[in-house]
Amino acid sequence: MGTIFMGAVHDFGALVMSVKEKGKSIADISSRIINDRVRVLFLIFIILLIWLVLAVFAMAVPTSVLPINIEIIIAVGVGWLIYKKGVDALLPSLFALGLLYYFIWVGTETPISFETMGLTKSQATNTWVVLLFLYSGIASLLPVWILLQPRDFINSHQLIVGLALLYLGVFIAQPVIDAPMLRLTADGPSMFPFLFVTIACGAISGFHGLVSSGTSSKQLNQLADARMVGYGGMIGEGTLALASTIAAVAGISLVTRCELPAVGHIADLNWAVYYDSWAHASGNKAAAFVLGGGALIESLGVSPALAKTLMAVLVISFAATTLDTATRIQRFILAELGSALSIKVLKNKVVATLSAIIPAMFLVFTNVEDPATGVVKQTGWALWPIFGASNQMLAALTLMILTLYFWQKKKPILPLLIPMLFIMFVTVTSLFIKAGQFLKTNSFLFALDIFLIALIIWMIIEGLLTVFYKTRER
Repeated sequence: MGTIFMGAVHDFGALVMSVKEKGKSIADISSRIINDRVRVLFLIFIILLIWLVLAVFAMAVPTSVLPINIEIIIAVGVGWLIYKKGVDALLPSLFALGLLYYFIWVGTETPISFETMGLTKSQATNTWVVLLFLYSGIASLLPVWILLQPRDFINSHQLIVGLALLYLGVFIAQPVIDAPMLRLTADGPSMFPFLFVTIACGAISGFHGLVSSGTSSKQLNQLADARMVGYGGMIGEGTLALASTIAAVAGISLVTRCELPAVGHIADLNWAVYYDSWAHASGNKAAAFVLGGGALIESLGVSPALAKTLMAVLVISFAATTLDTATRIQRFILAELGSALSIKVLKNKVVATLSAIIPAMFLVFTNVEDPATGVVKQTGWALWPIFGASNQMLAALTLMILTLYFWQKKKPILPLLIPMLFIMFVTVTSLFIKAGQFLKTNSFLFALDIFLIALIIWMIIEGLLTVFYKTRER
């Protein structure tokens, strides 16, 4: 329901509004719909969110494998063929997909890891994170046709194949969900409001609005394509979210021997083992999707190593896509803020890129105590609830701009207003709860949380004042 009535409406609306406003960003449009103050507030909020996005997704990427690095080279070749040689996009991208799957198989035979070079697991992971940030910075400075656009086109084909394999695996394997209907132990945060801010993209995502208005709107051939790209793209995201849930909940029941990051070696995996405690479930990170999804694909006759690698590459590919896209958008937003505040240095591409990456790296490589568990972990992981809430709040603020935009044009606004009010209530509630937890454990995260709340309340007040003054004028 969230995908259909909230997320898809949000993405489609942001894309159409940006196209009609000649490719302007949501923040730029807000200055006309409300005022210039809201534009600056919106830009600051977006900058903070993207720093959180970069930190969280850099942490979510496990040790990379050969196919991910090869995909970069393949994507550059595809971009050259399409844009410099005029070759139709379909055949090169399908060939590239086949080449990627070949190297996935090669990767299972010859895995690459810094651990074989004498580094510890933690050092190896940190090395890959640094390389990912370096890659994201370079990729964000390149024209989109060289790497980002062809790589995302390859990833879209990879997603279609991956989803087809997962859903086919569900019908073949028919996994059983062995989870209890109710869990009475008060372990971990409450379901409300954190369920809604933890599912960060599957139902609705403010980051999608940034991409729709900052990147996608400038690449559409015609406005008629907006429905398929905006609304249809979010339906695809919801389909992936459903597949991820099935893999993480039911798919793990098919797994036998495995290694879990927070537990170690497991002889027979099931719900009770994986989700026996909040600390273990959160510490295992993306393992449920990789293991559960791999088990579903195994039921199709694929080898265990290849199946798990297929899932891992799917996870890493889309996390890497998020990283370089977020870095590019952050560079644009910082330049826009520099223009609004007359800070010329932010208009420099290299300065803006470094300003995007360095704070995110700080969040990744510092440690804090997780208020939910008391466990000391890297800040990037502890930030997930704030990232989720901020991401959803950006969606609510985008819906607010959309609501005012169509209200001023005397168009129906209820499909926008209802999800906006619901998401605002949920996200502000979660941010206040997290602020109370951070007050006891970490002054930096507490200050960040309160600052976000202040920005949100200020923008909401500005929106209400706009409605008040416009109503009086009528």
